[in-house]
Amino acid sequence: MKTKYNWSVLIGAAFLMASSAIGPGFLTQTAVFTEQLGASFAFVILLSIVLDAIAQLNIWRIIAVADKPAQDISNQVFPGLGYFLSFLVFLGGLAFNIGNIAGAGLGLNVLFGISVGQGAVISAIIAIGIFIYKEAGKAMDLFAKTMGILKIGLALFIAYVSNPPLAEAAIRSVNPTQFSFTAVLTIVGGTVGGYITFSGAHRLLDARQTGIDNLPAVNKGALSAIGLASVMRLLLFIAALGVVSTGAKLDPTNPAASVFQLASGQFGYKVFGLVIWAAGISSVVGSAYTSISFIKSFHPVILKFNREIIVAFILISCTIFLWIGKPVKILLAVGALNGLILPVALGVMLMAAYKTKIISNYKQPLWLTLTGAAVVIIMIWMGYGTIVDMFSSM
Repeated sequence: MKTKYNWSVLIGAAFLMASSAIGPGFLTQTAVFTEQLGASFAFVILLSIVLDAIAQLNIWRIIAVADKPAQDISNQVFPGLGYFLSFLVFLGGLAFNIGNIAGAGLGLNVLFGISVGQGAVISAIIAIGIFIYKEAGKAMDLFAKTMGILKIGLALFIAYVSNPPLAEAAIRSVNPTQFSFTAVLTIVGGTVGGYITFSGAHRLLDARQTGIDNLPAVNKGALSAIGLASVMRLLLFIAALGVVSTGAKLDPTNPAASVFQLASGQFGYKVFGLVIWAAGISSVVGSAYTSISFIKSFHPVILKFNREIIVAFILISCTIFLWIGKPVKILLAVGALNGLILPVALGVMLMAAYKTKIISNYKQPLWLTLTGAAVVIIMIWMGYGTIVDMFSSM
């Protein structure tokens, strides 16, 4: 029997993934690499969109057909592999969430003048409120959509007022003068690495939007998520390009804030506060939900107390930030870390696509397998290049 699509859930899953991607690290990475590479960063973005879409389509489709979370699929591919993948994703999600909490706190600091720590605590309480609410799934979908639309609208405004050199960006998107392994690894990792690509797919599992009949809708959800994140990345890039092309220097302690402030003065700075708060709080929700979804199938107690464990995850992230602070370097490093996790996660899903005990009679399109394998190889190669660059600069 044909499964009825729930478009509200599918769109919510797309926005959850996109909102998870468009966090404070996303803003910071885009500003930093635009300043480093200039208009040539357009090529990195274009390349990353292609890699993101291939990875996302493979992972979402295989999870939907298998009708199991990624960790259970991984354990069926090779016993114990799911635990290893969950460990990587959970740690990456926790590290990212520290930055997400910090970004949300910084946003409230900019908007209302309260301390970043106070803003982090208030934001954590709001995120916890979403999960305590009886209809948490629906609340999460609505929140992700609202925050996603808000971020894109505000970024569009700043991109417009910064007066970027669009012609040069268009040329450099296919003919770059500079390239960076680290930029590609970090941008792809910050968009579909670690927990991020699984956030939407696991949301579809919870909402029972799975099975072969649902694949056309799953495809649209996966590509919509990449489209939303890519639109936001492009808007932030051209906004930052408009600023740095004038010769202005970004503040290394908060490069993303510099873009907004230099583009539109104090008003732009306040807009940045709203954008980074929306980015931080929506990523807190996405990161907490997905990180816990990777361990909840391992024991009935975790499943039973799923909501309470999510709340504890948010509280621990907030506490660690209040203790450590200074998230900018962490946000860049974790993006690269998630980029290193991606080839492991995608490679496992590609192997699962050819095990009938997992996917039954489903036939994975050959072009998806081949392009997916190419993404795994490219990400391993760029990860190696990044590590070599890092050690050679030490």
